[in-house]
Amino acid sequence: MPKEYMDEYEPLLIKPVKDSKRLKFPNKSLLLAVFAACVGGTFQYGYNISVINSPTMYVQDFINQTWANRYQSDISKDALTLLWSTIVSIFTLGGLVGVSIGGTLSIKLGRKRTLLTNNLFSLMAALLMGLSSSAGLFELLIIGRFFSGINAGIALSVQPLYLGEIAPTALRGAMGMGTSIFITGGILTGQVMGLKEVLGKREYWPILLSTTGIPAILQLLILPWFPESPRYLFIDKGDDEACKKALRQLHGAEDCHAALEDITKEKNNLAGFQAKKPWELFADRSLRWQLLTIILLNMAQQLNGINAIYFYADYVFKQSGIPDDKIPYATVGTGACECITALTCGLLIEYLGRKVLITGGYFLMSICCILFTLTLTFQDVSPVFPYLSMACVFAFILSFGLGPGGVTNILTTELFTQSSRPAAFIISGSVNWLSFFFVGLVFPFIIIGLQQYCFLVFLVVCSLVGLYIFLVVPETKNKTFVEIQNDFQSSKNVKLGNSDGAGTILLSTSI
Repeated sequence: MPKEYMDEYEPLLIKPVKDSKRLKFPNKSLLLAVFAACVGGTFQYGYNISVINSPTMYVQDFINQTWANRYQSDISKDALTLLWSTIVSIFTLGGLVGVSIGGTLSIKLGRKRTLLTNNLFSLMAALLMGLSSSAGLFELLIIGRFFSGINAGIALSVQPLYLGEIAPTALRGAMGMGTSIFITGGILTGQVMGLKEVLGKREYWPILLSTTGIPAILQLLILPWFPESPRYLFIDKGDDEACKKALRQLHGAEDCHAALEDITKEKNNLAGFQAKKPWELFADRSLRWQLLTIILLNMAQQLNGINAIYFYADYVFKQSGIPDDKIPYATVGTGACECITALTCGLLIEYLGRKVLITGGYFLMSICCILFTLTLTFQDVSPVFPYLSMACVFAFILSFGLGPGGVTNILTTELFTQSSRPAAFIISGSVNWLSFFFVGLVFPFIIIGLQQYCFLVFLVVCSLVGLYIFLVVPETKNKTFVEIQNDFQSSKNVKLGNSDGAGTILLSTSI
């Protein structure tokens, strides 16, 4: 470390770095900061995905009635389907817009201020969707869902960034799991709020859709009490005093020294580098394998069959003898299953590591794809097969939540250093949202064409991605960002040298 840093931070650099890698319970302030970031962030994403399902019939009736009042004729079935599909899918377009600006905003405004500013989109969405019925304008639903998508896109690109940068090395995985835990928590909450006993009745659907503003208000009340990302303050802004203050609040006075040394090393490693643009990442050969990894992982997160499982869930529940009016409660069970699995993954990730969980998750999903195809094929052979199909639904969701659902965003944070991380999230987020859009567009045709055999396609995706991670991606548990970068590079280099080992040269392999 340069002497100018040693002189200033010597009182904080007394203890060895290895203390930072010892697993211990996180500081209370750190846990509250994670909650504050997530409740108005990825919780909104999960909530807005699921909350739109419950009032489907009521919203379609509203569109039909509004159309009749305007044009004195009923809307055609095709036009109604188009408008409803637009209301649902415009969320994806908004997400793509959000993720494309989220990385830039996180550099200009900082991680925390971007998350706070992002709540404006959520509040506008809540207001527009809540007023749509009384105003007699279904167009407000389309605009509101678009704003909800922008909010989700920004949250998915900035919140994991914030969580990864405020957490100590030993807890980075567990804190990063906040993204997945709150997504699944949002999905579950949306399912519960849509039950008839809560806000699932016809007269309540505008209130139900406007509840998306509640998490935004919570974040605006709580997050301002917590600091900006220490890494952003020190590396991007050069504000060392604010960085030390943030570390003391988040990690405690005793544990901030190791984090400060880690951040200082990363800053020294990035001396002279500016924050990179997305297209600069594609031109940087030293980051090519990391970039390929996050692109594949984010594509696979949408193309691995989890959407097909949810599509088939209602059918499987009906075949198992569950009455139609009870199926929403069974669906809540799938949401609870995914939420519990995300929590379990958060507890295990610092013990088993990222690679074991995500590789194991994809291989278990591959097995589930085979079993689910078989049980659906022989659905009418024996009354036991519908129950086996139901078991496969829950097993697939458990496998997804155990690894791919939670670890993907963590790896996007960990495989890049400060200068390239925001651009990496723009790329990974764009790939994720485009894959989401692709699935929504193509998936119905896959179901019609292949029926239950569509899971053989997902079997290939899960198997190949699991094999790629096993062979290519290094373990990142308990490693600093600089150490991870060096490990990734060394694993992709060929060492050449003399018989005595002197004069070793590293030659980068190309892809």
